[in-house]
Amino acid sequence: MRAKYILFVILIIAALSACAKSTATEAPTAIPTDTPIPTPTFTATPSTFLAILVIPADMDPAASELYQKTVYDLAQASGYRFQVRNALTPQDLADPMLKIVIALPPDPGIVTLAPTAPQVQFLAVNISGITAGGNVSVLAGDSQMDIPSFLAGYTAAMISDEYHIGMIIPQGNADAQRAFQAFSNGMTYYCGLCRTFYISPITYPTYIEIPADESKDRYGGYANVLLNDRKVYTLFIYPTLADPDFLSYVGTTGAMLIGTDMPEQRPGGWVMTIQPDTIKAIQNSWPNLVAGQGGVNVQSPLGIADVDPTLLSPGKERLVRDTLDALLAGRIAPITP
Repeated sequence: MRAKYILFVILIIAALSACAKSTATEAPTAIPTDTPIPTPTFTATPSTFLAILVIPADMDPAASELYQKTVYDLAQASGYRFQVRNALTPQDLADPMLKIVIALPPDPGIVTLAPTAPQVQFLAVNISGITAGGNVSVLAGDSQMDIPSFLAGYTAAMISDEYHIGMIIPQGNADAQRAFQAFSNGMTYYCGLCRTFYISPITYPTYIEIPADESKDRYGGYANVLLNDRKVYTLFIYPTLADPDFLSYVGTTGAMLIGTDMPEQRPGGWVMTIQPDTIKAIQNSWPNLVAGQGGVNVQSPLGIADVDPTLLSPGKERLVRDTLDALLAGRIAPITP
């Protein structure tokens, strides 16, 4: 009897244990709930000022990269955002944070667009037909020829045997005559009395004038007088006479050339280009643009480009650059009183 009682207790305990285990493993019934709707978020309008560079899509890649890097670096240093455009529209100017637009040719319509955005400072870089005023500043090439002519004479004397150098200028042009004086002073600055080993009836530097009504097709004949009759080795051609076809012809004669604007097809014997330093001018203009001060003509400092190291060695180039720095700083006067 006792044994049956114990067996009965064991069976009850086993049944209760099985029931508890079944209850523990039974998954709870899920209670359906509403899916919460996410709170909408809004993208805030950028709170930093914006600078736009407008450049043509077909610009030389190296030049395009240089302009973009220059303005990007300036924008970053001032805490500005930076964007590049190939054109400028009224919609671009609608951005209230836009503060600076720097534009290169062709003209994106600055004269029409600038008055609609008085909060924006515009800098027109080498774009003809635009006058400085209001919120438009104009950066144009240096029209003064004193320093380029002096530096050309200095460099030409440095690289030419017996200082056989010359210049081609327009006839009856007072500015061109002044440029030749600076060219001559540059030669004298380099070599002093410029004594030579050979007695020559020609005094160097020499020049020849081309009449204003002369056909460009006949310019080559004037160059031949200097190159063949007067034995000139290096030429500096006044900018108004520097027709690309004429420069190309001179490049075939074996003469060396120094100029202020190198043609797209580099002529033979092209030593270097003495030209306005547009990049430096943009950098110099930036603080005024940031300060909202515009409507001014910006003068470009001069720089040297397109150097042929086979004609002007790195050592001589350093001397030329040092001389240019001295000219720009006023330590050398290109024209003597």
